[in-house]
Amino acid sequence: MPQTARFPSSWRMLAAVALLLFAAAVQAAPLGSRELHQGWQFRLLPDDPEAAAHRDATQWHGARVPGHVHTDLFAAGLIVDPYVGAAEAQLQWIGLAGWEYRTSFDVDAATLARTRNELVFDGLDTYATVYLNGRELLRADNFFRTWRVPVDGRLRERGNELRVVFESPIRKLLPRVLAMPNKIAGNYPSPYGDEPKDAMTGNFARKPGYHYGWDWGPRYVTAGLWRGVRLDSWDRARIADLHVQPHSVSRERAKGEVAVEVESAAAGTATLEVEYAGPDGRPGKLQQPVKLQAGSNRYALALAIERPRLWYPVGYGEQALYTFKATLRDADGVQAQAQRRTGLRRVELKREKDATGQGFAFVVNGIEIFAKGANAIPFDAFPARVTRERLRRDLQSARDANMNMLRNWGGGYYESDDFFDLADELGLMVWQDFMFGGGMPPGFDPQFRASVVAEARDNVRRLRNHPSIVLWCGNNEEETAWKDWGHGKKLKEADPKFAEEVWNGYVALFGKDLREVVAQEGAGVPYWSSSPSNDLGEKANDSNNGDKHYWDVWGGPALPATAYLDETPRFMSEYGLQGWPSLRTIGAFAKPEEQGVDTPTIRAHQKFLAGDGNTRLLKYVRGEYGEPRDFADFVYLSQQVQAEGIELAALHHRASRPRTMGSLYWQLNDVWPGASWASLDYFGRWKPLHFHAKRFFAPLAVAALRRPAQQRTELSLISDRQQAVQGEWRLQVIDFDGTLRHEQREKATLAPLSATRAGSWSDAELLRGADPTRTAAVFELIVGGRTLSRNVVYFGESRTLAWTDPKLQATLRRDGDGYRLQLHADTLARAVWIDFGDRDVELADNALTLLPSETVEIALKSPADLDSLQRALSLRSLYRR
Repeated sequence: MPQTARFPSSWRMLAAVALLLFAAAVQAAPLGSRELHQGWQFRLLPDDPEAAAHRDATQWHGARVPGHVHTDLFAAGLIVDPYVGAAEAQLQWIGLAGWEYRTSFDVDAATLARTRNELVFDGLDTYATVYLNGRELLRADNFFRTWRVPVDGRLRERGNELRVVFESPIRKLLPRVLAMPNKIAGNYPSPYGDEPKDAMTGNFARKPGYHYGWDWGPRYVTAGLWRGVRLDSWDRARIADLHVQPHSVSRERAKGEVAVEVESAAAGTATLEVEYAGPDGRPGKLQQPVKLQAGSNRYALALAIERPRLWYPVGYGEQALYTFKATLRDADGVQAQAQRRTGLRRVELKREKDATGQGFAFVVNGIEIFAKGANAIPFDAFPARVTRERLRRDLQSARDANMNMLRNWGGGYYESDDFFDLADELGLMVWQDFMFGGGMPPGFDPQFRASVVAEARDNVRRLRNHPSIVLWCGNNEEETAWKDWGHGKKLKEADPKFAEEVWNGYVALFGKDLREVVAQEGAGVPYWSSSPSNDLGEKANDSNNGDKHYWDVWGGPALPATAYLDETPRFMSEYGLQGWPSLRTIGAFAKPEEQGVDTPTIRAHQKFLAGDGNTRLLKYVRGEYGEPRDFADFVYLSQQVQAEGIELAALHHRASRPRTMGSLYWQLNDVWPGASWASLDYFGRWKPLHFHAKRFFAPLAVAALRRPAQQRTELSLISDRQQAVQGEWRLQVIDFDGTLRHEQREKATLAPLSATRAGSWSDAELLRGADPTRTAAVFELIVGGRTLSRNVVYFGESRTLAWTDPKLQATLRRDGDGYRLQLHADTLARAVWIDFGDRDVELADNALTLLPSETVEIALKSPADLDSLQRALSLRSLYRR
């Protein structure tokens, strides 16, 4: 029974009103806070070296704040759409140029009379000098920081002019890098000549690494005011921070403290009140008299909540959230207020030792969680364009695919509060990297390290109330690059002393500095120095210790997908296969005549191997499915490579529990429309992989994994439920036309939170003399009379199998506010893809296999009418391709 049922309806109504009042409060805002987002203009600096070739850009044009110079140039009609065609090469001058932004604003008399006025910049990209009324106010050098600057005595009532001048990070840093006798390794060299390939500047700037190009996105070195700007005004005090610090959390009691930081203009006395309410509406209140000193004051109010509602990852309990509101009042009334929402939970990183090494598992509220999910990259090349609605779309899709964790990869930026609010609500755990994505940073430089520590403190403090964050990780792949990719060896050979200095700087930054910030500010969330790593153990990318990135499939030697079965790590935090998005998405950037495996526009949106990634894709397509007939067939088959290969790996990881306790494929989302490892394309459309993920990450699943070299199939039954599940598994060996060769059924008990080995068969035992080119083994998990999960095992590559025409039939009908599609196959139909062309359609299922004579019904939603949907409907399978 819900806890609220114990309270009378009048009490519940009062609690609901209290929660609404909480929601209306401004979060951590001083008494006066005003956004300065209107009236902005921008221009290319008239004396910039790029000005001669781009005179139109030296004139003042309207700008959007928050925003970016690329999007402002596009809105002004000065450049082409950066995402359409092959525009990237012609736009590299933008990252080499200096830019100026300006606006003006008035201030009323009441604001001018305030004791404190501060300009706050939530994001400046990146080397920026700020002027207010002609006087220099700030020099910023870190994309990720929040900058708060006092402007008392500098404001006037009318016509305050705010100017921000941005230097090119490439031009600023390149002389320093060129002067280094031996360079430290960068990441992706520019193919456009805007900086030398052996003198990359990106890892010297505190700016998103992906802005310099990646193997799934463009090189657009941006500038601008990428997050908000505001004027904060207050008199006696403001609440600078409000944080709920748990000390012990259980179902019986949550104990901790509410930490409040107050900035005061003068000494005095006041009362600090903290009101809170949980999901059941029960209010609580803490109160404490405080003495204020001029400057920063920190207070801790003891918190104890009996029988708290705890926050759990999705699938393990509710996503209970509490709202805390702090009020500072003195004899003259309320001086400051702030509000935070958080969840009560305890998290640990379990690292038990065994005979082969040391485990790696997340434990939330005492429950050992198998992490299922993907790596999240930035949602756009220009992050100011990312809305809350877009984040909700993709994060909801992650949850809908039965994911419970996302890894926020370190080559992007620290996501918005909206991202983490949504993750909290949806029950998605977040593995949060610090923003180091590749290329060794200059940790040997004390000034650089100090900037990183300030950045880390800003962001850990901003995000620490979010229960979704379960790990802070120092960087992405920098330790393994040094130890395993030759970066360290090369520098040691060239300059041993400098190499030692570089490595010592790395250890100081990731082994000490960031670890200390998380320990001091991170609310008990564990820290991990790099991914992959054993937290600065001798070996960085080790299957027996820590987390693993595995790229021998697709990258490196480009092994077949079946090689996933030979790699059984403690936690697989990266692995992936590429696939193109739908033809509709491709059509957003390439005209029909521009579409082809090797056309310039397609190569421009295929960033792997400098645009030649389709050669790698063709290797996988040809190896499994044969030669594609045309470009559309190539796109479809690339998607099957991706979906079927990642399914094989993910099921292997889940079947290897408890040795393996996580499977995060690369990657969830796209930064622009193009070829990538994503399962959701740039527009949020589900690729076949995402439909497969919904099935292979299901709470109850069957894993039938065939190893071709051994010609043997092993069956495991997987459960993420916290109670035992009674069911049965069924094996049917059938011909493609539906003839049943033999059948086996057994009752089974799926233990809680487990993978149970149920059987093993050689090919000979399954086939019993049947033709392997015309036969399939169908494994199913049945619970309560319903088939919950199915795997179909084949006895060779798809190109070697004797597919017959399944004679797919589809009937579409109205069903309430939506539609239902009835789909039937006469014979086995593999990799069936339902497509509605350019119509907007949301399908409950797709990318599926139908058994002979099977009929399925699929719900769908669309604003289109029935006739237009029927005309647009097309079906594809591995027979008709």
